[in-house]
Amino acid sequence: MKKVLKGIGIFLALIIIVGAIFYISKNENLPTGIKGEKAEALATKMAKALNYNAYKNAEVLEWSFRNQHFYKWHKSENKVEVSWDKNKVILNTKNLKKSEVFVADKKTENKDLIQTATDYFNNDSFWLVAPFKVFDAGVERSIVKHNDKDALLITYTSGGSTPGDSYLWVLDENGFPTSYKMWTSIIPIGGIEASWSDWKKTEAGFQLPTKHKMNLFGMELDMGKVSASNPKADALANTILKAINHEAYKKTRFIEWSFGGNRHFKWDKLKHIVDVSWDTVRVNLYPNNLDKSTVFFNKKQQEKSDSKLVKRAWDIFNNDSFWLVAPHKLFDGGTIRNIEKINGKDALRVTYTYGGTTPGDSYVWILDDNFVPKSYLMYLKGRIDRGNTKGLPATWDEWFTTKSGTLLPKNHTFSGGRKLSMGDVKAYN
Repeated sequence: MKKVLKGIGIFLALIIIVGAIFYISKNENLPTGIKGEKAEALATKMAKALNYNAYKNAEVLEWSFRNQHFYKWHKSENKVEVSWDKNKVILNTKNLKKSEVFVADKKTENKDLIQTATDYFNNDSFWLVAPFKVFDAGVERSIVKHNDKDALLITYTSGGSTPGDSYLWVLDENGFPTSYKMWTSIIPIGGIEASWSDWKKTEAGFQLPTKHKMNLFGMELDMGKVSASNPKADALANTILKAINHEAYKKTRFIEWSFGGNRHFKWDKLKHIVDVSWDTVRVNLYPNNLDKSTVFFNKKQQEKSDSKLVKRAWDIFNNDSFWLVAPHKLFDGGTIRNIEKINGKDALRVTYTYGGTTPGDSYVWILDDNFVPKSYLMYLKGRIDRGNTKGLPATWDEWFTTKSGTLLPKNHTFSGGRKLSMGDVKAYN
């Protein structure tokens, strides 16, 4: 018996020694950061890299945590469905008393499960959206040098289930997070690192992580089938397209118009070839293959097409066609749709993340009672960069039904009263 006890004692001592060595080798003291403008600028850079505005306006997020806890977060409604085992809690994040509890699909008054769901959600959502929370209330931001580069130290002084935790975000050259180091109450070893590298682009226009790898025993956290979407905004966009008969637009072969009486267009939508003319120049433009474009100067074709004139025609077409058919482009590639309230009514913000000549621009569509766009507010990236953050208003006037059956506008009016005519608009097959 004494030998057995001695053996157990030796084994426990070895475990303690190994644990102590592991702790000493892995544990890091919480670094001291420097608060101020540089920290705020770095946090802002990270938020921009993450497309924080798209996250802020997202309606629904879905994921799971280690295939044990499952979530559908109606973020715009402050509600989240939390499911595990046979339990489901409809958690009201603004007022926990309004939460509902179900066990085996039967409603119950088990309040303990509300607290369990809250703790699960606080922990598991953090592993999904932590980098988007750097400007939450009760958050302190500071700069720390990590491997000779600036890193962002975040300390949560309040909120969540474990206030007081700190995270050091390691960023790439664009400010996008690649990993963080943790100093938390639930992990006794400080400075444990977790990757933030397995990102997925969501329908809502921003990225979310699908898993994390930790340098603690090779642990991996699987976030399941991650998604983010804006179903209400998409429904409103589809209502707009129905109002302007977008189905007929898709089948339209030819569209003709002018821009302010100065530039003239005939667009073969089927072949995607555009006749663009201004002054004494006419370009037979192939937008998808500019090298095939031909240039006519004073009605005479150039032997070698002037690339500058081709590029000019391409820029003109992108700009001037937008003023004619923008409401038909709500679901173009690279677009993000969100609902905004304008004078108490739903309006649709559409942000173009790529394509055209000015990616990054966004437009808030204001609708009449029939869901036909009557105006929009333009948030142009160049003007925002220059400090002009107010949307520039423009009306969409004189919608009419074309021969092809789709609706197109004839005129626009700007805030100063300036008019923009689209000329003799035609659409036909």
